Amino acid sequence: MVKLDKKAKRLYVLDTNVLIHDPAALYHFDEHDVVIPMTVLEELDKHKNGIREIARTARQISRTLSDLTSQVTFKEVQHGVPIPRLSGESGRLHFLCYSDLKLLNEVSDTPDNRILAETCRLRDEHPDASVILITKDINLRIKAAALKVPVEDYHNDRAFSDSDAMIEGASVYQHAASESATLWETLNVEVDVERTGHHTFYHLKGEMPVEWHTGMLVSDSENGAEFEAIVRELSSERATLQLLTNYRHHSGVWGVHAHDSRQNFTLNLLMDPEIDLVTIAGNAGTGKTYMTLAAAFQQTLDAKQFERIVFTRAPIPMGEDIGFLPGTEEEKMSPWMGAFHDNMDNLLRNDDGESSWDNGATRQLIGSRVQIRSPSFMRGRTLNDTFLIIDEAQNFTPKQLKSLVTRAGRNTKIVCLGNVGQIDTPYLTANTCGMAAVVERFRDWPHAGHITLKSVERSRLALAAEELL
Repeated sequence: MVKLDKKAKRLYVLDTNVLIHDPAALYHFDEHDVVIPMTVLEELDKHKNGIREIARTARQISRTLSDLTSQVTFKEVQHGVPIPRLSGESGRLHFLCYSDLKLLNEVSDTPDNRILAETCRLRDEHPDASVILITKDINLRIKAAALKVPVEDYHNDRAFSDSDAMIEGASVYQHAASESATLWETLNVEVDVERTGHHTFYHLKGEMPVEWHTGMLVSDSENGAEFEAIVRELSSERATLQLLTNYRHHSGVWGVHAHDSRQNFTLNLLMDPEIDLVTIAGNAGTGKTYMTLAAAFQQTLDAKQFERIVFTRAPIPMGEDIGFLPGTEEEKMSPWMGAFHDNMDNLLRNDDGESSWDNGATRQLIGSRVQIRSPSFMRGRTLNDTFLIIDEAQNFTPKQLKSLVTRAGRNTKIVCLGNVGQIDTPYLTANTCGMAAVVERFRDWPHAGHITLKSVERSRLALAAEELL
């Protein structure tokens, strides 16, 4: 918020929303001391009742604080409770309680203003230390800056920093037609080709690019590529690349063909039995849901690799909530499944442009294998022999998406679809949402793959609106 000159000794004052956002926040300040005002403890006490997620989190924080204070004396509490940390350097936990607290500039008596006053008084009592308020509340940070109170956002919840971007999952070495340098001359590595069964592997020896990671696309062009491969194994001096199947023309997936390297890579990830987790990012119209459903039907209805398809998404409205919906779980989820129904209508069109999606027999056949489920009722389930599609994954928190991904049982493939540029949840950003967390945490896992799609097949109106509005 405001650049601070920090001293060697630091005291971090935590707001309530930081602890609720990350119950383990106490342990993420290295060797520095953490301060919890009495106002924060009172707010946690108000939130602890009920079965909502915020109540569970408040109770978890209270249990953590209880464990830290259960084996210490009152004197030790006054001087600071040691906080064990993985780094080995232990800070201390302090509780802030003033019986004669005076608010700043005669402002109203609210929890935020009391926290500001407590932070200012603590700063005056410790001139040798940097006293910094940590809060996720943007308005509180603005008020603190206006009142000259040192304040910062909580950064540890971010999958990557603001200066970084979510990985694209592709490394494209595209050259102008006049340039003679090939992909292999650019990489400057020794190449050994091996053919095993129906697969071709390229074993590379030399200095590998630092941006490479397992499960990513390596291509010599965005469109019309002659070489497309997935990184199977990777070290600093060696790599193994496997050539991709070409799904552009005759060998499509349930009638769907790729138009460029990224779409071809997407279909390869979706059809690869070695890949258990696929994350696909991209703007509207790039074919995320369309290709995923095609791959799901190919492997479930035709190849019989899975017994069912489960489709779920976060029921987050873009505008005002439409309120209570009657009916069964699937009927309640139906208004959120517009993307599913639109893509089904397109997938089931014949050469004459007629769709069989409205046919009762077709709906009954597909309905016996496709389940539309609410994420609210997923906890405690184990999904075996399932192709699980999580749509609008950017609207889940990392904890919520973790709950869904851990539902995977025997022979289950999970596909997360989303666009971090379209987040409707008010407290999530492009680098704190569940989609970003999953992509970053699984980037080096050999059974996961990520791709960001770029080619857009949209109308002139949609493209103009994207640029002008």
